[in-house]
Amino acid sequence: MAGREFGHHLGLPRALSGLPLSPLVPGYAELVTAQHAAGLRHLGEAMLPPGGGGLRLLDGLYVPSGPRGRRRVDGTLLDDLARAATPTASVAALLAELHRRDPQAPRRVVLYQLIGLLQERDRSERPRIALELGVHPDEVPGLVAAARLRPTLSRRQRDAAESLADAWARHRPHRARALLERLPQDRTDPALEALRGVLTARLGDVEAALRAAREAEVHGDTERAAEELLRALYEAADDRRALRGLVRHHGGRSGRRALLQAELGPDHVALTWPTTETDADAGGDGGWLVLCLYRDERGVPQVREVVGQRDGAGTLRDAAVALGSSVRYAALPLRDGRVAGPPLVSRRVLVAPEVEGLTLRDGPERIEGSWRRPSGAAEVTVERTGPDGSSEQLPGRGDGFTATGLAVGDHAFRVVCHYRAPGGALVPSPGVRATRTVHRWPEPVRTLTARPDGTALRFDWTGARGADVHLVRWPGEAPAPGSELRTDRLPARLDPADGADRAGVLDPPPAGFLRVAAVAVLGERALAGPVVDVEVLRPVTGLAARRLPEGQAAVTLDWPDGVGHLLVSWEAVGGGVALDARGAGPNGDTGAGGRRIVTAHAYRRGGLRLPVGPGGVRIRASTAPRAPGAVVVPAATAEVALPPDTSIGYRLVRAPRRFLGRGRTLLRVTLSAPRGHTGVPEFVCVARTGTLRPRSATDGTTVLRIPGTDLTRHGTVEQELPTAPCPAPYTLRGFLLGEHAADVRLEEPSPATLVVR
Repeated sequence: MAGREFGHHLGLPRALSGLPLSPLVPGYAELVTAQHAAGLRHLGEAMLPPGGGGLRLLDGLYVPSGPRGRRRVDGTLLDDLARAATPTASVAALLAELHRRDPQAPRRVVLYQLIGLLQERDRSERPRIALELGVHPDEVPGLVAAARLRPTLSRRQRDAAESLADAWARHRPHRARALLERLPQDRTDPALEALRGVLTARLGDVEAALRAAREAEVHGDTERAAEELLRALYEAADDRRALRGLVRHHGGRSGRRALLQAELGPDHVALTWPTTETDADAGGDGGWLVLCLYRDERGVPQVREVVGQRDGAGTLRDAAVALGSSVRYAALPLRDGRVAGPPLVSRRVLVAPEVEGLTLRDGPERIEGSWRRPSGAAEVTVERTGPDGSSEQLPGRGDGFTATGLAVGDHAFRVVCHYRAPGGALVPSPGVRATRTVHRWPEPVRTLTARPDGTALRFDWTGARGADVHLVRWPGEAPAPGSELRTDRLPARLDPADGADRAGVLDPPPAGFLRVAAVAVLGERALAGPVVDVEVLRPVTGLAARRLPEGQAAVTLDWPDGVGHLLVSWEAVGGGVALDARGAGPNGDTGAGGRRIVTAHAYRRGGLRLPVGPGGVRIRASTAPRAPGAVVVPAATAEVALPPDTSIGYRLVRAPRRFLGRGRTLLRVTLSAPRGHTGVPEFVCVARTGTLRPRSATDGTTVLRIPGTDLTRHGTVEQELPTAPCPAPYTLRGFLLGEHAADVRLEEPSPATLVVR
């Protein structure tokens, strides 16, 4: 009646007699997506040329052509629009493909959209809106009447109308029937009425196939039953009864590996199946239909198509599984969108992922566990079974546990994840099992001390009963006492390993600063112990000294490597006045004794001078410790004795000239030495003809000898030179001979004063 009224208002012999309640085109969602991307209000705008005119669609789909003409929308027009360089070319390409499948489809889609747009507005605004939407003015009244007569669809009804063709194209009649039942039943759309008729016939064939399958099962003909179930699925790919029957017939039998493998991952189920062999057997060349069979929260069986991520041919990932549920999968080969062979059925999978990376570590009477917890797990529990067979539930954390007070032996653990199922129940996973052995560990070293013992360094400790104690030097920071270690990762021990009498003794200890740690070792396991700092001072070598004027002494030595400070001291030999740190006595004079700390920088820059004074001194040098609180092992002190500042001087003394004769020529020899000094060498005077000085005590004629005892007793001795010991002119020179000659300084006068003519 509505259709006749619609045509009567138009007065057109070929006017549309029914109003579309559904676009009835597969892929309508793709069309709408492209339409919105191009900024179109409806698909008809993709066909309109720029300029005037309007879209006609009541007596066929036409667009303006020329000043007053019109052109029918056909495949040629749509192909031309698809090739044009316009923003709507992609939409025109989709419409051209739609026209090739169904020439009436573009008109039906545009009419469906325009009626829907008008129904969204108030009735008084609809004529103006129709003109704004690009409808030809002559057809605006008819389109407004259509919007008034066709039932207005709710959002839920529009969704059903727009997905109906997809359900039918994918051979899902049960889904199509459910969508049809949502739409108005006023029979104003003849296309929908035709679909209802075909749908009823299709579902009738499905029911007949199911009845035949049941009868075959009653008679024990399972092969024919499977064929009838396949026929039912061929007609209705969404028939759950046929699917469950086929799963029951083709499910994996006990002891046989299922062809459809379902492996549980952390957040998905990975499906794989042998496509090549199965495709050849079933003749399927149009892909696969993969279904998931499960029960909802009320226990009602459900079927869901798996549309997850494909990793390749014959592989699929289902990420829509509900945690805590039990699922089964079926993969059916398709040809032209229809089921073309028996399904591959997986075994049942419990969607309860296990923990990953389970690691167990043992310690003294202890085992620690850690893992990566699945994101959806409500809780994780740990059960331990000891060597005696007793079991207990351990208090665990989300990412691990610690079990203490354990006996030596093997301990088995089962880590279970619990998931909240859709029905609310807490479902446990099968659990991950692992075993770890608790070994005997050594008793730790409690205290560690060190003391020098001659040239050796001896260590003493407490604790570590029944264990071997190694003294080690860690390359970096020493581990905290009690840290658990492995013997094969310990540094080489410092003390000898051969003989218990030598354990804990370093002889000789390595020079320099040393941080020694004690480690208790028992088999392959060890415990770190305390540390003690030891500084073994380096010896000073090459110490020597020589006197300088004014009571100074120059000290030279070989500076030890890696040493920053030396302690240098000096003291008078046979007593004397003590000096302060600056080397000065109580009255400001120097020469009795003192001490000084010398830095390597100062020594290398200016050497070392000491105010030792004129007396004999003993100079000592040793390394200064620099590690506070360390046990110091001293080195042998280097020392050198510096004799008193003793000198012997000589000069010619000419006596007054006698009357009618020459005066005597005397040689005066003077000893300068501290009081009580002994060990004065012999003085020898040698003459050589000419003005060249004698080079040694044997290079000339010996003129005189003065024993050191005479110089010590008298201090100054004068002796007359013999007359003409050698032809004049001749030159004199004195020399010191004897044991202490090197310790006494000879002060010589100017050579010119020693020439006798």
